Amino acid sequence: MNILTTRSYKGESDWCAIANLIDACEAVDGVGEEVSASELKLVLDAPKLDKARDVQLWEDGNYRLIGLALLDMPDSQHEIDGCLWFYVHPKARGQDLEKDIIKWGEKRLGEVSKQRNLPAKLRTYSREDESDGMRLLEKEGFKVDRYFLTMARSLAEPIPAPEFPADFALTHVSGEKDIQPWVEMFNQSFIDHWNHHDLTAETVRYWMQDENYQPELDLIAVSGDRKFAAFCDCQIKPQKNPRSDAKDGWIELLGTRRDYRKMGLGKAMLLAGLHTLKAAGANTAKLSVDADSLTGATKLYKSVGFRPMETWLSWAKPV
Repeated sequence: MNILTTRSYKGESDWCAIANLIDACEAVDGVGEEVSASELKLVLDAPKLDKARDVQLWEDGNYRLIGLALLDMPDSQHEIDGCLWFYVHPKARGQDLEKDIIKWGEKRLGEVSKQRNLPAKLRTYSREDESDGMRLLEKEGFKVDRYFLTMARSLAEPIPAPEFPADFALTHVSGEKDIQPWVEMFNQSFIDHWNHHDLTAETVRYWMQDENYQPELDLIAVSGDRKFAAFCDCQIKPQKNPRSDAKDGWIELLGTRRDYRKMGLGKAMLLAGLHTLKAAGANTAKLSVDADSLTGATKLYKSVGFRPMETWLSWAKPV
């Protein structure tokens, strides 16, 4: 019987082993999650992550990393929605390690729930074709509460020119002075979206410190009175494309403040983003969207040529 040991995350000295574990999972699962050192740093060194208690590693008898779990718990005044991200080496699957990871997540979330005196819900995600993982989550008491689509569009096809309303200008994020108005715009744009949690200036400032962040791809529409009205955050991840022989660009975030909707800004920003990605060298644009979005986002994406590629399921369980 293989004896497993658990330990806390030690920082940069664990990055290589974690990257190797995720790559081993990716080789079998094919979900597009190859990671670089800079991406690991961005996730594991996030300012609000309790690195000693919210990250857990499992090793076999030869001190090889075979399991990793991270519990992300956004701030909330009403309910703690803890997202459990975890990886199990393909050779170690089906041997109860997945159950142990879920139990760890439930225990840790329960501790935080008690400290904050708030109800809590444990959440995780799976792709719709991951039948073994779905059966496990059902047995552990999780239920599906939302569906998400990964969509793609070839940038070789013609892209219509964006048409902005009068008195709106297209620009991009430009340093520290734009952080707070961008955060306010984001929160006002997504306040009525499913499972929204407000962003803070601290979090956005941290994102912008990533070596792969490109401010010229972080587009914003500014009104005549200099108010940030809409945004389209695009990304090209250079460390991933060479591995997969692809030239993918991502529409990471797209939104319009509630008081500027129904003006065509969303479509204009999306088209501007596609042109920007193409000019930056991408040949395919991808995005993820809530399949039941109340703002009609899926319809918008389809109208400019995006087509569904994959379906992802959000699973939740009260703790």
